[in-house]
Amino acid sequence: MQRVSVVGNSGSGKTRFARRLAEVLAARYVELDAIHHLANWQPIEPQRFLEEVGAIAATESWVIDGNYRAVVSDGPVWQRADTVVWLDLPRRVVMRQVGARTVRRVITRETLWNGNREPISNVLSWAPERSIIRWSWTQHDKYRNRYGRAMTSPELAHVRFVRLCSHDQADAWLRALAGAIVEPRTT
Repeated sequence: MQRVSVVGNSGSGKTRFARRLAEVLAARYVELDAIHHLANWQPIEPQRFLEEVGAIAATESWVIDGNYRAVVSDGPVWQRADTVVWLDLPRRVVMRQVGARTVRRVITRETLWNGNREPISNVLSWAPERSIIRWSWTQHDKYRNRYGRAMTSPELAHVRFVRLCSHDQADAWLRALAGAIVEPRTT
């Protein structure tokens, strides 16, 4: 396992999990949001996004965190991935987590990618494109359908899919993986 895509709904714990996985694998960690969201929440130009992610995906070892279809499932990430880990937590868990995370970010004025911060107006917005909370709600079933179909797709037969449906499952999987990785002995 050298090239792993971590996907799941916003608020499912992708970033925390992917960072831990990258540590276990001693692989580069890449957060797609950090590439996609330029200063002032401006999105990167699509071709540039594809090129930057493609260059990363062409390397030998990585854990890439994110769902951007153009570069992940329909792009270079899954073309090069050997494993996809799908965090498929229940909607109630995701909504509790994304809500708490968003409120914390607004209150603490946490700096995210490229100097961006969560504006309170986005928290109060009903538009999924502006509110990460609303986005998570509206995308939950869409991700379930998309990733569920991908797991059985003949075009993705080269990819091992791992579906984790709780934090306990995710933690146990990481522990088992860490235990299976044995350092070579020096003589």
